[in-house]
Amino acid sequence: MDFDKLSDLPEWDDDEFRDEDEEGEEWKPNPTRDACKAMYEQWQQVMIVLNGTLNSMKIEEKENGFPADYWEDHKAMIIGDAFQVAVKVKSSEAGDLYMIRMENAGIIRKNAQFIKSSMLTMIAEEVIEEAHGMVIREEIDKFRELFKIWVSTLKKDEFEDEWGLYN
Repeated sequence: MDFDKLSDLPEWDDDEFRDEDEEGEEWKPNPTRDACKAMYEQWQQVMIVLNGTLNSMKIEEKENGFPADYWEDHKAMIIGDAFQVAVKVKSSEAGDLYMIRMENAGIIRKNAQFIKSSMLTMIAEEVIEEAHGMVIREEIDKFRELFKIWVSTLKKDEFEDEWGLYN
């Protein structure tokens, strides 16, 4: 096991988001990118505890419970949503477009909320340890606070949303 990669996510690379237009401007503060980076790094922490918890799930057939296949599918859905959060966080910096960032923000929020609420179900059904589920919820709460900071830095641009949602 590679202990440096417990989150299964790539590290943040500031150079990945540099434009040719920004050459020589690297020294200038970029609060949106800084907030996005902090959010991504916090999501890496969520992924570490999430991976550990889901890899130690106790799936047993119960008379009045969900079938084991349900929990395997639910685990896969949670992991998929968790990876999508990381992808949407990073891709928000790729184009510097307000609409893309806002679309990503909606997906990020929905997926993080789904994962957080799923922990309560999994605790109640005794599929995961309560302490583990609560740590995940706390890490998502930390992520949410960074998310709010990030969203506050977003600036509307001149492009119009043809669907009218982000105008």
